[in-house]
Amino acid sequence: MSTEAVIEVDRLHVAYEGFHAVRGLSFQVRRGELYALLGTNGAGKTSALEVIEGHRAPASGTVRIFGRAPRDRRAVRPRMGIMLQESGFAPDMTVKETVQLIGSLSGRVDIAHRVVDVVGLTRKAGTRVSQLSGGEKRRLDFATAAYGSPELLILDEPTTGLDVSARDDLWETVDRLREDGSTIVLTTHYLEEAEERADRIGLMHQGSLHREGTVAELRRALPAEIRFRLPAASPAPPAPARADGEGGFLIETFDLPDDLYALLRWARDAGVEPRDLEAGPTRLDDVFRSLAGH
Repeated sequence: MSTEAVIEVDRLHVAYEGFHAVRGLSFQVRRGELYALLGTNGAGKTSALEVIEGHRAPASGTVRIFGRAPRDRRAVRPRMGIMLQESGFAPDMTVKETVQLIGSLSGRVDIAHRVVDVVGLTRKAGTRVSQLSGGEKRRLDFATAAYGSPELLILDEPTTGLDVSARDDLWETVDRLREDGSTIVLTTHYLEEAEERADRIGLMHQGSLHREGTVAELRRALPAEIRFRLPAASPAPPAPARADGEGGFLIETFDLPDDLYALLRWARDAGVEPRDLEAGPTRLDDVFRSLAGH
């Protein structure tokens, strides 16, 4: 993965009708990486993406795609594919016609029936858009975005409405694009997708970027937890264990192995057996919930 920035966002502000949707947002996406931009509802990620995609002008700040302004369509659009949450294709056009039209408008070069086959819509190539299921429409959205193997691919909730098999197919195609050097920007409500696939994650809340880093780095931002119960009449466990308010005990720790070992050694010496013992590192959804609690 290169250190060259494909996307550069610097102190971006987005406002409309007196509401500041994005406040001083700054981040970069490096060439060849998969960057997940996540956020709580109303965090401003959609507004930020609209500026990056060239669909909205910023109130202030700058955004550069391949070193150019997003609205420099002649320079940017042939190099960028966009999968919106809803594309709104003409209902009377067929799948193949839609791919051919959007592909030609993008300025990228490809073969429509190849792309249709890649997304598993070969048998639907002659079907009108209005007759497609929700999942098939998402496949079509992806086909038009991936047409021509763009250098930058923006995926906005790409797997919503897809069954497990279709999700796997989509990610296999994304993996192949990455192998060929494509840069991916992802937004998703499926945190496990970001946790499994993202090189780096940016977490937005109330218009700003609150945390950014690899999954491991984000996990280290919060303590791991050890939860357990003790039999009646057991001695009180040593610090840093504390009552969790639900009849059990909680240890929050940034040194999980040592504190877990210390707890088990205390239990052995005290002659008690911890019950319902659970211990594990912080998960991405724990970090996400910590934002929602702000």
